[in-house]
Amino acid sequence: MSERFAIAQVTPHPWEDEHEVNAFVRSLAQELAARGHRMVVLAPSRSPELVRDSRRLIRAGDFFGADGDVRVLGVGELLPLAPARRGTPPAPPLDVARTLDDVLSRAPLDFVHVHEPFAPSTSSVALRHSRALNVGTFHAPAERVISTQVARRFVERFFGRLDARTASFDATRELLERAFPATYQVLPPGAETPARAAAGDELRIAFVDHEDRQALRLFVRALRRLPGELPWRATVFAPVGARPSALRSRLRDRVEIITAAEATEEQVLAGADVVVAASVGQAPVPGLLVRALGAGAVPVAARLPAYEEVLRDGELGLLFEPGDAETLSGQLCRLLTDAGLRGRLSAAVAATAPELAWSAVAARFEALYHAVAARRHVPRGNGAVRTRLAARRLIDVDLHMHTDHSSDCATPVDVLLASARTQGLGAIAVTDHNEVSGALDARAKADEYGVKVIVGEEVKTATQGEVIGLFLEEKIPRGMTLEQTIAAIRAQRGLVYVPHPFDRMHSVPDYEHLLAVVEDVDAIEVFNPRIAIPAYNEEAVRFAGKYRIVGGAGSDSHVAQGLGSVRIRMRDFDGPEEFLASLAAADIVGRPSSLYYAQVQALKFLQTRATPPSARRAARRRQIRRATSGRNR
Repeated sequence: MSERFAIAQVTPHPWEDEHEVNAFVRSLAQELAARGHRMVVLAPSRSPELVRDSRRLIRAGDFFGADGDVRVLGVGELLPLAPARRGTPPAPPLDVARTLDDVLSRAPLDFVHVHEPFAPSTSSVALRHSRALNVGTFHAPAERVISTQVARRFVERFFGRLDARTASFDATRELLERAFPATYQVLPPGAETPARAAAGDELRIAFVDHEDRQALRLFVRALRRLPGELPWRATVFAPVGARPSALRSRLRDRVEIITAAEATEEQVLAGADVVVAASVGQAPVPGLLVRALGAGAVPVAARLPAYEEVLRDGELGLLFEPGDAETLSGQLCRLLTDAGLRGRLSAAVAATAPELAWSAVAARFEALYHAVAARRHVPRGNGAVRTRLAARRLIDVDLHMHTDHSSDCATPVDVLLASARTQGLGAIAVTDHNEVSGALDARAKADEYGVKVIVGEEVKTATQGEVIGLFLEEKIPRGMTLEQTIAAIRAQRGLVYVPHPFDRMHSVPDYEHLLAVVEDVDAIEVFNPRIAIPAYNEEAVRFAGKYRIVGGAGSDSHVAQGLGSVRIRMRDFDGPEEFLASLAAADIVGRPSSLYYAQVQALKFLQTRATPPSARRAARRRQIRRATSGRNR
C-alpha cells in the first residue's frame, strides 16, 4: 500500500469566489481525499461564520475531517494594512499570518501545496510559515508575473522554499522559466464531465464572458457575419452577474444572456456544441477550454500559445488569429455546414475524457508527492548500533571550528585543544578552510589533551558555497562543483555536513543547489552562533526537519574564546556510522545571542586583521607555551 500523506492545499482567492484556482483546489483535494490522503484546504474568506468556526477548530487542533472528507479552514480576508514602500509588497494582516502559522506549526503535515504563491497572498504567507515539504502550482499567471517583477527579489526568496514546482500549462511554464528560472513540471488541470444536454436541430454556441469586453465585441461581430439561414443559437454566460450590453437588437432573438444567478458555467458548457474563446491576448483563460473539452464541446479559440496547447494545435478544435472576427465567423460557419468536420472533432474531444478526469490529475500529483517524499532520509544506524551507543557515556561535542591553518584564524592547534579540554568538550571537529593539516595535527596530539578529534575540512566550491567533509584523511581541493566536492568526500568514506545553510552573509549553497544533492547530505548545521540573523538558523531547522536530515551544531569558532559556545550532547562514538546514529539522538546546548556574535567577531578581527604580524607571532608563541605547559594535567 502506498504511503498516505497529510496535505494542506492553499489558495490565494477567497473561498466564496467562483475562481478556477479554487475549482482546481476543490477538485484535487476531493480526489486526493478519496485516495486516502488527509486533506485540509486553507483559504482566505469573507465569511465571518467560516472564519469563526475555523479558528475554533484550529484551537482544538482539529485540522482534518473524517476519512475521505476535505476540511476547509477560512483564515480571514487578506488585505494590506498600510501602503507599502515602493518595490515592497504590502504586509498581510497579522491575524491571517498568525492563523496560518498556528495551523502550519501544529498540524502534522507532510506537504503544503500552495497555488499561485505570488506575494502578497495567503499562499505566499503559507509558504513563509510552512514547516513541511512545499509544492507550488502556477496556473495562468501572466499578469501576476509581470506585476511581481518590481518585487522580484522578495518573490524569489519565497519561491526558493519550494521543493517542487508545477505549471498547469506549457505556456505558463515557459513564462515562469524566463521570469523565475527553475524546473517546472507541467501537470495540466482536469475537468468535470457533466451529463450533456440532448442535441437539437440548431448548433449551440457558448461564450463565457470573463470581463474581456474586446473578446465579447469580437464574438458579436463574428455572429453578425453568419448567414441568417444557418441554424444556430448562442449563449453568453456572465459569471460576474452583469449583463453584457454589446448585443444589438437584431441578434437578441438568437442570443441568450445568462448570469451566474441563473445557471452555472458547467450547465452552460454542458448545453453547448461549440465554445468560443476569443481573447485578444491580454489575459487568456486556458482553463475554460479544458472545461469545455470536459463538457464535450468543440472549442473555437484565438491562436494564442495557451489555447493552442490545450487544443493540440487544432486537433481538438479550430483556431483563428486574435482579433480576426471574419475568420472566427468562417470557422463557426464550417462547423455549421460540415457535419463530417463536426463529427471528427467531437470524437477527438470525447477521447480526451479519461486524461481530463480529476482522478487522473490526482494520480499525477500523488506521484509527484511520492517522488518528493522519497528524498526524505531514513533513520541512520541499525538496532545493534543504537543498543551499543545506549551504554556509552554522554559527551559534549563542538562540530565546527578553525585553527591558524585557516587564513582567517589565528588560534594555534595546541591552544585549541587546551581550550577544548578547559571547556569540558569530549570531542571536536576541526574544520579549517580548504585545509586538513591543522585537523591532522590536532588528531595527532588529541590523546595528550584527552579530547577526541574528528578530521574535517570546510571546502569552498566553485559557485555553490561551502560544504564540510568529516572523517577525512586527505585534503580536498577547493573550486570544484558541489557535486564533485561531495563525491570527493564520499571517496574518503567521509560524511557530508552542510554548514550555516541559508545564511546569506556566508558563502552557502542556495536552496535549489541543496535540493539537487539532498540525498547525499548526511547532516546539516541547524545552529551556528556566528549567524547574526536568527531566521537563517530557523530556516536550517525547517529544511533538516522536513527532509529528516540529522541536525548538527558548532561554534564556528575562529578564536579560542568562542570554542564550545554551542555544543552537542551525545553518546560517545567510534567512526562515522556510530557518530551519525548518536547525532540523531543528540541535544544541542548553546547560548544564542547577537551580542555574543558581535564579541567573537571583534576578537577574530583583532587577532587576524588589526594586530601587526610581529605582534601576532609573539602572541601565538605565548598562547602555545601556556597551552603546552598544561598537557596531561
